[in-house]
Amino acid sequence: MSTIYTESAGGIIFNVDGKVAIVSQHGTTWSLPKGHVEEGEDLITAAHREILEETGIKTLKLIKKIGSYIRPRLEVNGNPNLTEIKTIHIYQFTTTEIDLCPSDPDNPEARWVNLLEVSTYLTHKKDKEFFNSFVENHTNS
Repeated sequence: MSTIYTESAGGIIFNVDGKVAIVSQHGTTWSLPKGHVEEGEDLITAAHREILEETGIKTLKLIKKIGSYIRPRLEVNGNPNLTEIKTIHIYQFTTTEIDLCPSDPDNPEARWVNLLEVSTYLTHKKDKEFFNSFVENHTNS
């Protein structure tokens, strides 16, 4: 069995109504918009690019870096002998954009969801834990 280690970046994006953008991968799972950091990219550039590809949102205002967490990838190209361990860096953004229009064919759908409902959509346990921790800190501040 082989293990690869990668970095991803993305965000929790709030619109003017206080809703959060989530995205579907392959039409089967849900997550926050995020993806692999490409060679030569810094984390914030990767987050912007991935958010644009997965949601169509061009105009983002950076609020702060929320944090990072490590988790395995749900599936690595259908190969049971390959494991990917991802370090995921998440930033908080706001946008005035309302329309979501993903351009990434692997992420065919994006939608706005109420803050307290987001974790009910998130597929990966670690994504839910990270998001719930954010919500707890966000609503208490």
